[in-house]
Amino acid sequence: MVENTIKKIFSGKVDSEVHNEFIKFGKGNFSNRYLADAKKQKDKWAIKTNGEYANFLVKKCLEKAVGDVDVKGVIVVSTPIDGAVGFPIERIKQFMGVKQAVINTKTSPKKILEAMEKFQKAFFALSFSTNDSNLKVKAKAPKSAKPASAGGKAPSPDFCSLKTTDKSIVDDLFFDYPNFTEISARHTLQINQIIMPKGETDPVKIRALAQRKGKLIRDVNVDGLANKSEKEFLA
Repeated sequence: MVENTIKKIFSGKVDSEVHNEFIKFGKGNFSNRYLADAKKQKDKWAIKTNGEYANFLVKKCLEKAVGDVDVKGVIVVSTPIDGAVGFPIERIKQFMGVKQAVINTKTSPKKILEAMEKFQKAFFALSFSTNDSNLKVKAKAPKSAKPASAGGKAPSPDFCSLKTTDKSIVDDLFFDYPNFTEISARHTLQINQIIMPKGETDPVKIRALAQRKGKLIRDVNVDGLANKSEKEFLA
């Protein structure tokens, strides 16, 4: 079952996916991360997030999808991908060593999920509709992680937009508040220590294997009431 990074940390289920997401972070405080807003509408939920939830939303929307889907967007990856996935790639755009595989095709959810398993460090900025969800993700690479700057304008979650009748997606994103009319969640990552792998001298492998130790602070506003919780982690 697909779960997002924040829920994994709070439930003590840190795995390789969480580790891969945190590789981009150095030491410091990173505020306004993993942004998510949601509103309950008559027969569905309207959800907006920043890009850090993109891969999760793609997986979550596809895991129960029935039939082929029309999918558009890009897969951002640093390794060759053309010919390595089970669906056609329209073209490859490349800039400063980063490849963007442009996708505009109809394929099975299984093939996309297999590609996500094969390229676990890739960013899947894909838009599509399923039997119960309509997901729109901006077709571009996400911004790099930088420590918070004083007085900076708080960002809005506008990278991913989802309308869905699937309550399990809502329950995963807002696992601590199952019932709401309107909700928003913001997170601060406090990376206090980088734990280097012992006996490794290859800089590339050191970066890939180093663990981040720190604290995750979760700020949630649910129907006008502010709540804060936190969890220490090693990822």
